[in-house]
Amino acid sequence: MRIALGIEYVGSDFFGWQFQPHARSVQGCVEAALSKVANHPVKVVCAGRTDSGVHAVGQVIHADVTVQRTMRAYVLGTNANLPQDVSVLWALPVDENFHARFSARARHYRYVILNRPTRPALLAKRVVWERKPLDAERMQAAANYLIGTYDFSSYRAVACQAKNPIRTVSRLTISRFDEQVIIEISANAFLHHMVRNIAGVLIAIGRGEQLPEWARTVLEARDRTVGGVTAPASGLYFCQVDYPAPYIFPKNILTN
Repeated sequence: MRIALGIEYVGSDFFGWQFQPHARSVQGCVEAALSKVANHPVKVVCAGRTDSGVHAVGQVIHADVTVQRTMRAYVLGTNANLPQDVSVLWALPVDENFHARFSARARHYRYVILNRPTRPALLAKRVVWERKPLDAERMQAAANYLIGTYDFSSYRAVACQAKNPIRTVSRLTISRFDEQVIIEISANAFLHHMVRNIAGVLIAIGRGEQLPEWARTVLEARDRTVGGVTAPASGLYFCQVDYPAPYIFPKNILTN
């Protein structure tokens, strides 16, 4: 039986999602916990691999299990064997055609910036701190150049292994809520470090170091070396995955 599960985690103390034999990973923890519930080794596939320090409130995975248990048992049993910084939110049976990664139609990320003169304590490792004032309107003007279908080579990591750099960004909005500046971005898929590299360019523009048109200049160069710095991982959240019918899954309240 194939099941899909919704996962949330704090990425601060993980070396990313993907299993690593000598480092703590989210995948490693989830597979170990699920294997105890299923009473056999379980491998999982996620909708989007996250880097070290990146968080998730709406990660989706699938796993093949041979033991018939209620979905409630899979949720509660897995959580009983997970560390405090990972939690299964829901579990649902799916058919064998469902694939957490390849069935996905869109993915949604959020980047959270704390914009004030003093560093955070309560939100340390959960946001990115920027002490210089950010102009959210300038950042939005720059973001508008990146909405659409483009070659995002300038906004991906040099080590990115994706064969095709073409991606479609359907939404890129910047909003200010008191001391927080929030970047919301949706696309059919993302390249390695794409969101963090976009955030780095937008932050530089928000500080007034570059004009909004610089975002387009970087895009058109198709060269990572002309872009800005990669923004820190601590502000990045993997929020939601969209699937076609009949794969309609619960949404986390934080993603609505």
